[in-house]
Parts: sequence; C-alpha cells; structure tokens
Amino acid sequence: MSFQDRTVWITGASSGIGEALAEAFHDAGAKLILSARREAELQRVQAKCGGEPNTRILPLDMSQAEEIPNKARAALDMFAGIDFLVLNAGISQRSLARDTDDAVYRRLMEVDFFGPEALTRAVLPRMLENKRGHIVVISSIAGKFGVPLRSGYSAAKFALHGFYEALRAEEARNGIRVTLVCPGFIRTGISLSALKGDGSRHAKMDPELAQGMPAEQCARHILKAVARQKEEICVGAVKEKALLYLKRFWPGLLTRMVSRAN
Repeated sequence: MSFQDRTVWITGASSGIGEALAEAFHDAGAKLILSARREAELQRVQAKCGGEPNTRILPLDMSQAEEIPNKARAALDMFAGIDFLVLNAGISQRSLARDTDDAVYRRLMEVDFFGPEALTRAVLPRMLENKRGHIVVISSIAGKFGVPLRSGYSAAKFALHGFYEALRAEEARNGIRVTLVCPGFIRTGISLSALKGDGSRHAKMDPELAQGMPAEQCARHILKAVARQKEEICVGAVKEKALLYLKRFWPGLLTRMVSRAN
C-alpha cells in the first residue's frame, strides 16, 4: 500500500508517537491533518512536515465531546475526506486503584476511550460512502493485561480493543480496515502528563520509558503494519512481546510476575 497523496488525520500529534508518525507519514508522501490540544506544538510539528498546503493543523481536545462532530466535519473538508484516521491521543495513570478518585477514572475513559470512539463514528459515514477507510488505534500492551498503577488506563485500552474488534467485524465487508497497535515501553513523555490518584500530574519520566524504543522506530513499525493491513501488532522489546505469550499460554505465571513488579 502506498501512502502517497493519501490523507492521514493524526490525534495526539504534538509529541511522542504522534509526532513521529506525522514525520513518517509525511516522508511517505501523505497529506496530514495534525490534532492535539497545544496549537503551538502542532505548528512546530507542521513545520517539520513541510508546512502548508499538504499539512494542516486542527486543535482538538479529545475530552470535549461536544466539539468532536464539528472538528470532524472541518477535517473531512480539508482534503475532501480521510483515508487514515490515527487515534493516538491519550493520557496515562500512575496510582493505585484504592487511592484513585472517581473523577480521574472518568477523565481517563473520556480521553482514552470515549473521545476516539466518538471521533471514529463522526468520520465513519464518509469512509463508508467512499467504500474505504483505515482506522489505526494506538492502544498499549496494558490493553492486553492489567498493569499495576494503571487500572483506569488499562480499562480504557481494554475498551478500545472490544470496540474496534467489533467495528472491524461489522464493517470489513464495507472496505473499513482496523489496525490495533500495542506499544510497550516507547521513549516518550507520556509519564510526565500521567494522572496521579488526585488528578495531579505525575511529572516524572519513568526509567523504563527513558530506556525504551525510540518513537521514530516505533512509527516505522506502525507504518509497515498499516501498509500490510495488519489487524494487530505489538511494538517494543522482545521481553515485552514475550509477556503476551505468557498471558496466552501461562496466565498464572504472568499474574505472579506482574504482581511483584515495582
């Protein structure tokens, strides 16, 4: 599959995996729509991706559900449709379940599940009309099994898998493709903005993330999987991928290992 002159809308495009994906799709010849909350950072990424006219910015807060239909209409009009919707925006968590306010769980679900779900349903009718469209969902390895200090984050990522696997089954015959991406430890600042139990920012770089796979390398793996129309991939170190095999074949062993993790 060629990305030349195809339109790609990326949420969470102002940093991390989203920024790396923007550069990778730009290098592959795609037209880009970049969304995130921070307009100044979007302008920085836009400049790295060639600027106007083939890279546009559309500020978007995924927690503001009332904005999503209008934002989707604006995006669809920029290049007369969306070929690839890349749902990367998200927020993580660093708190024990017993110490986490209900408002934190609700915010995690709004940003990590309800926002992507609403944006997908806003764009889907045009994709169905065109009889083609590819939705790329940036989930997490924490969406495959529960991880300590991430109960709400894992729950939201689990929800993504249920929704998009069902959507794939419903719309595959209508030309809609879905790729679920499960990154492990990728070198981004996601832990800096992660929510603590009281809703404040974690504001620390996790050591595992600091030593993780570069975001640019992760983006290359994602583009290759999308080009091959893969249904699901895990991106990360071998030891992180091995955890998925433990989950499938030796779930009790994985439970003991995860329970002892710091």
